[in-house]
Amino acid sequence: MSYAKVLCVGLVGVTGHLVEVEADLAPGLPTVVLSGLPDTALNEARDRVRAAIVNSGQRWPNRRITVNLLPATLPKCGSAFDLAIAAALLAGSGELPLAPLDRVAVLGELGLDGAVRPVRGVLPMVAAAARAGISRVVVPLDNAAEAAVVPGVRVRAVDTLHRLVAFVRDGAPLLEPPSGQPPAACPGPDLADVAGQGFARRALEVAAAGGHHLALLGPPGAGKTMLAERLPSILPELDDAAALEVTALHSIAGLLPPDGRLLRRPPFQAPHHTATIASLVGGGTGLARPGAVSLAHRGVLFLDEAPEYTRGALEALRQPLESGRILLTRSRGGTEYPARVQLVIAANPCPCAKPSGDISCECTPLARRRYLGRLSGPLLDRIDVQVTLNPLTAAELMDAGLTIESSARVAERVGKARAAAAARWAAGGWRINAEVPGPHLRRPPWRLPADDTRTLRRLLDTGTLSARGFDRVIRVAWSIADLDGRDRPDVGDVDEATQLRTGSMA
Repeated sequence: MSYAKVLCVGLVGVTGHLVEVEADLAPGLPTVVLSGLPDTALNEARDRVRAAIVNSGQRWPNRRITVNLLPATLPKCGSAFDLAIAAALLAGSGELPLAPLDRVAVLGELGLDGAVRPVRGVLPMVAAAARAGISRVVVPLDNAAEAAVVPGVRVRAVDTLHRLVAFVRDGAPLLEPPSGQPPAACPGPDLADVAGQGFARRALEVAAAGGHHLALLGPPGAGKTMLAERLPSILPELDDAAALEVTALHSIAGLLPPDGRLLRRPPFQAPHHTATIASLVGGGTGLARPGAVSLAHRGVLFLDEAPEYTRGALEALRQPLESGRILLTRSRGGTEYPARVQLVIAANPCPCAKPSGDISCECTPLARRRYLGRLSGPLLDRIDVQVTLNPLTAAELMDAGLTIESSARVAERVGKARAAAAARWAAGGWRINAEVPGPHLRRPPWRLPADDTRTLRRLLDTGTLSARGFDRVIRVAWSIADLDGRDRPDVGDVDEATQLRTGSMA
């Protein structure tokens, strides 16, 4: 037999596609031709596969070899095709029967010694195979736990090419995915560690309940970073669908823990203020890789010292904050990644950033305006809750932890509020209040009475609030009502939401 075909899976962004690896062996000058839009790493597979086959004790076919990856119009990247190419070549040369690999997806990178090495993105690859009707996959041993997360798929693992050959030729058993309980999660930062700042703590709880973006302004040492780092501790765990999305993104980036378990905690990304645009939103040559905004999907993206970021980096976040997705176009095509994040920014009020705040500030009014002016109006308009923290007093600092609620207690209220919102908006497919479109909230039966929104309407008419800001205040009011156990916001909820947005009751 001079022709063989083995199934594999290719990734374009976070989306997997079933790929047929064809091998045709014909008489002629010995050479290997690889077609089907391979990238550089995949083009080099011809040398890796040849060495792996020879060093595994198999005979290399000295013939003209053509390897084609279907569909040929789909860009192929990475080294996950190595194992499938080797199996197709050995089957095409008559060394292996193909029946045991019928309707089996084979994934893995080959070392020159025949070892099968782990690859990135196995979780979305296996999920794509399952959607295509493939119920059996063979993956590298180090990726087996990750692949086993996908329901309805029988996962087997290999550590060497020789083991795969023994399975196909002689029926030798493959390796089972490792079993065992995942390690206990280490306790993270607790909200009880934050001294004082009752108003900011309330803002953090409201933001968590509705998934709202949050801006924390204030002098150094007031607790901005501590509050932001503790936001994930009061968020509920991810459900199955969200956990699969988040874990798939981290799998592509190569950031999964060794046990390959599903990521249940909302992710937290805090890039340094020197981060480039590509590191924030994603980038790279050929096909773009996910950036911090996608790795924080369904979690928190924290920008500390926000005015120190480049203007271009901050402005690049505006579109994904609205749409919850980001489309990156590069030379080899466009790649779309999810980016439904909760943005938290922290900033000092001025360049000198005196701990006592405005009292001893040495900056001119122009310098203060220029510093905070690095946060553009359109970006701030997308941030639902904007609060200013005051310097801590000695009494607040010494009483820390004595009467302050822990993250566990706050998380319980946030969980109930999110459950109420999810039940209310289930018909529209929205999970949290921040996802509900503004027009939906301005139409019956969700439209609030005119008396409850009178102050808000005045702010809109005077230009203090934009139309986007109006809708965001209404969403925050719904979150406040959910936290307090009410079916609908009242005038007090709208006024509190307005205060959290503008800093005053107006």
